[in-house]
Amino acid sequence: MKNIKSSKEFLKTSSTEWEEVEPGIKRKILGYDNQLMLVQVHFEKGGIGAEHQHHHSQSTLVGSGVFEITIDGVTERLEKGDSFYVPPNTLHGVVCLEEGELIDAFSPVRDDFID
Repeated sequence: MKNIKSSKEFLKTSSTEWEEVEPGIKRKILGYDNQLMLVQVHFEKGGIGAEHQHHHSQSTLVGSGVFEITIDGVTERLEKGDSFYVPPNTLHGVVCLEEGELIDAFSPVRDDFID
C-alpha cells in the first residue's frame, strides 16, 4: 500500500465538495490516514450501490433514509440509526428505498477513493 497523506484534523462538510460516484449517488471523504477512512454517501431514492467486494473492513451507519442492504447473499431492510458490518472480501451492495445517507468507515484507507 502506498503511503497516503492524512486529511486535516478538522473538516467541515459545508466546505467539502461532493463527488458524483454513480447516477443518484455522491460522496464526501470526511477524514482519513493510512489506517482509517470516514465517508459520507448520499443516495437518491432508487440509487443502487452495485454488489462488489474489497479487501477493507467496512462498518456503516444509516444516517438517514431507508436502505436494502445485501451482505454475502443475505438482505435486510435498514433505516436511520441502524448499522452494518462488511468483513473483508465479502460481496455486498445497497438499494436506496427512501432518499438518505450512509456513513462508511473503512480500514485500511480506500486509496482508490483518493485522487
